[in-house]
Amino acid sequence: MKTLLLYPRFPQSFWSYDRFMEMLGLKASIPPLGIITVAALLPQDWELRFYDRNVSLETETDWEWCDLVIVSAMLVQKPDFCALIEKAVQLGKKVAVGGPYPTSVPQDALDSGAHYLILDEGELTVPLFLEAIAQGQNEGIFRSPEKPDVTLSPIPRFDLLQRDAYFLMAVQFSRGCPFNCEFCDIISLYGRKPRTKEPSQMLAELQTLYDLGWRGPLFIVDDNFIGNQRNVKRFLRELIPWMKQHDYPFTFMTEASVNLAEDDELLQLMSESGFYGVFLGIETPDQDSLQVTRKLQNTRSPLVEGCKKINEAGLLIYAGFILGFDGERTGAGERIQAFVEETHIPQPMLGILQALPNTALWDRLKLEQRLVEGDSLRATGDQNTLMNFIPTRPIAEIAKEYVEGFWKLYEPSQYLKRCFEQCLSLGLQSKPGQNIQFTLGKGLRMVTQLIWHQGIRRPEIRGQFWQQLWTILWKKPRVINMYLSLCAAGEHFCEYRVLAKERITQQLGYDPISLKPTQNLD
Repeated sequence: MKTLLLYPRFPQSFWSYDRFMEMLGLKASIPPLGIITVAALLPQDWELRFYDRNVSLETETDWEWCDLVIVSAMLVQKPDFCALIEKAVQLGKKVAVGGPYPTSVPQDALDSGAHYLILDEGELTVPLFLEAIAQGQNEGIFRSPEKPDVTLSPIPRFDLLQRDAYFLMAVQFSRGCPFNCEFCDIISLYGRKPRTKEPSQMLAELQTLYDLGWRGPLFIVDDNFIGNQRNVKRFLRELIPWMKQHDYPFTFMTEASVNLAEDDELLQLMSESGFYGVFLGIETPDQDSLQVTRKLQNTRSPLVEGCKKINEAGLLIYAGFILGFDGERTGAGERIQAFVEETHIPQPMLGILQALPNTALWDRLKLEQRLVEGDSLRATGDQNTLMNFIPTRPIAEIAKEYVEGFWKLYEPSQYLKRCFEQCLSLGLQSKPGQNIQFTLGKGLRMVTQLIWHQGIRRPEIRGQFWQQLWTILWKKPRVINMYLSLCAAGEHFCEYRVLAKERITQQLGYDPISLKPTQNLD
C-alpha cells in the first residue's frame, strides 16, 4: 500500500512561535508525535511518505503516487484538515483520518468525505482498520471503548521527520490524567487512570533519537507528566544515569499539575534528570472559579508559593490562564495579570474559555441550553476565540479583559522584565540540563537577530535589554541560553498580541477597548 501521511497546517497561534522560529532558521516548534506513532503501527511492507505541512508541502507527484492518504489533526487544524480530505476525495484516493479532532467530532471528517475513521487510540484501532483493508472494505469507523496498554506502544517513526526543521523533539511517557477539570477533554479522550510506559521503553525511544543525531531540547508531551507519581519516579531514576552516560544530550520540558510543588523528591529527580521547564495549568488565581471548574488540585496550597518552590528547584514555569468561568467576578483579567507579575511567569498563555465537545462542561452547558447555536457551536481550539456558550457575565466585559490583559502582559518591556526575573529566581542545580541547548549555527543566528531587534533597533527597550543581559551574564551565566531564547520568543508575542486583538475585534464587531465599530468592508 502506497501511503501518504499528512499533518495539516496550524494557523498562527500562541504556540506557533512564528517569529522565534524564523530567527532560529526553523520551520516549526515541535513535530506531530501521534501520526509518526501510527506510522510505526502500519505494516512494514507498506511504502510511506510523510509530510508535516508546517515544515514542507507534499507535491502533486506524491498525490499521484499514493493509494491511501492518512491525515491526523487537532481541532485548531480544522481548515487544512478538511481541505486535505476533500482534495484526496476529488483525486479518487481513499482517505483515513484520526487524532483528537476526528475522535471528538467525527461528523466533520465524514462530511468532508473521509472513508475510514481510525478513532480513539491507534494501538487498538489501527489493527481494526488494517483488517478491514485486508478484507476489501471501502469504508469504516473504528473505535474502541478500551484503553490500550501503552507498554506495547511502538517506538515512533522519528526517522520520517525532518528533524533539523524543529526546535524540539517529542516523546510521550503517559496518557490520561487523574483529575476531573470540567473544561478539559483529556479525560474524555484518554481517561482518568494514567497509563505509563516502562522506563526501558522510554530509554529506547531516547536512544533512537540519540542515534539519529538529535541533541537539544525535548518535550515530553504528556498532558500531566506526574499523573502517576510512582511510575514517573521509576522512570526518572533510570533516566538520570542514562543522561550521565550519554553526556547529557537532551534537556527536557513537560506539562504537569501544580501539585508538583508538593513533592520534593519528584522536583529533585526532575532537576537531576535534565528538566529545564514545566507548563502548569494554573487557569486562574480566583479560588471560587477553581471550585466551579472542579480544578481542586489548585486549591490545596497557595499557588504563588507553589510557583516559587518549582522555580527554586531550577524549573522555568510556563503556564495557562483562562477567562470566562461561570460565576467569574469582574476584574478576573486584572487578577491574572497581578498573579503573573508576582510569579514572573514569562509566557502566560491567556485564553477565553471554550466548551470542547464531550467534556463535562459541554454536557452541562448543553443541558442548560447555553451552547451557542449554528456554526459557532463547535469550538475552534484557538486561544483568542470568543466562547461558544452564553457566559454568566457580559461577553463584552470578558473580551475587554482578555484583550487588555494580553496586550499588557506582552508589552515588550514588561515581558523582558519577567524573563529576567524568572531566570534570576531559578535555583541553580549541580547537574547539567538547566540551559536550553542550541547548535552553534542556530544560536549565532538567533543572538545576531536578537541584538539587532532588541539591542539596537528599538530604543524603547534598548537600554533594558543590555542592562539585563549583562546582569544575567554576571549573576547567572549558566542560564544564558534560556534567557536569550525567552527574549527572542518575545518577538513572536509582540506580533501575536496585535493579531489577538484583531481577532477579538472582528468577532465582536467593535474594538473592546475603544468601543469603536469595525469598518464594513462590503
